[in-house]
Amino acid sequence: MHNNRLTKLSLAVGLSVASASAMASPQQFMSARSFAMGGTGVAIAHPADAAATNPAMMSGNHHDWSDDFGLILPSVNARAADEEATIDQVDDIQDVISQFESAISGFDPNTDDPQSIQDSAGDLRDRLVAFDKDTVRVNGGLGLALAVPSKTVSVGFFTNANLTATVRGELSDNDEALLDAVATAATAEDVDNALDLVTNPDGSLQLDSRGRVLASAVGEVGISFARQFELNNGDRFQLGLSPKYVELRTFQYTETVSGFEDDNFDADENQTDKSGFNVDIGAAYRFGEDRQWNAGLMVKNLIPMELDSAQSKPALEQQYTLKLDPMVTAGIAHISDYHVITAELDLTKKEAFGYEDDTQWLALGAEFDVFRYAQLRAGVRHNLASNDDNDGIEEKTQFTAGLGLNLMGVRMELGALFSDADVGAALEFGTAF
Repeated sequence: MHNNRLTKLSLAVGLSVASASAMASPQQFMSARSFAMGGTGVAIAHPADAAATNPAMMSGNHHDWSDDFGLILPSVNARAADEEATIDQVDDIQDVISQFESAISGFDPNTDDPQSIQDSAGDLRDRLVAFDKDTVRVNGGLGLALAVPSKTVSVGFFTNANLTATVRGELSDNDEALLDAVATAATAEDVDNALDLVTNPDGSLQLDSRGRVLASAVGEVGISFARQFELNNGDRFQLGLSPKYVELRTFQYTETVSGFEDDNFDADENQTDKSGFNVDIGAAYRFGEDRQWNAGLMVKNLIPMELDSAQSKPALEQQYTLKLDPMVTAGIAHISDYHVITAELDLTKKEAFGYEDDTQWLALGAEFDVFRYAQLRAGVRHNLASNDDNDGIEEKTQFTAGLGLNLMGVRMELGALFSDADVGAALEFGTAF
């Protein structure tokens, strides 16, 4: 009976992570190529992924095998950060709970030695204290795109979503005090009296420590248009526009470990949503003696949007605001038939939603082409906005790598990411010609 209630702490964490497949965040969607090159793309995007990165690049000159048509079907990526091995902690807590419940069952203070109960109570207290404020963060993305470049007006279609879902434990001071009273009781009778305070009349264990779930989401679908202009000096200037329909969503769920119910996890009272039209604009400038340099500028989400999270339990939950503010990113790249080297900087900061870090990325990326059939990629990015005062896991410096394969016109892209806190991967299929 006790175990059925207490294992819901694990469910709170597990279901939160699993929910990532349905939730998204306002972070910009990345193709697998961008993922592998440190998140760059403003000055180097191919036509198919230009809509999400810089629509102006859809009209640029790239390679003979990618200037006429581009398709991404689909592109997926995911990252996970668990600095304190939070999920492993839950498993350990589960084991201690089982030991505690076994020791409590049938306990008679007149005849039984309470030491095993006290040891389990002390162990559970210490583990719940260590679990307090520990956070798991999961990010993921899914995207589809189609691009038809043209000498006049290039046109593309895109739809994508990105995710951030976080979960953390929160210790109740009352739980700590009650478990401490059991662990430090002087006699078996005192242990029995202390147990009365941590159990319900039906004998089930009563704890107020909570599991918190917080997620934010944005999905978008739109059309991109781009045009290239050749200047008198031979340089090329490109403009792009992406009108789109955007949906925001937040999800907040807080429940005690004894009252957590998985069928209430996605209840309407725990969610908020908002939708509307928005627009991205981009520009690019190709210059140099051999037109080997390209500069790009992207303004994403020109129209600010906001959405407050739900507060189904106002006494226990804080209201968070999901902000979709304009994001400006600039980049420059050196490009040849066999390599791409690029640098990129977010000129604006993205404010965190809930248990996240603010982000403002400075990134470097490189790609080396092996006779069009394979591309080797690497990148690094550093978060200029990271700080020790964030309410979740810090995002600092991340390293990336990847591989692209082009076989019979079918493309497969792989990407990987790692840092002190994060590990991630990306996979994409498509075609270009």
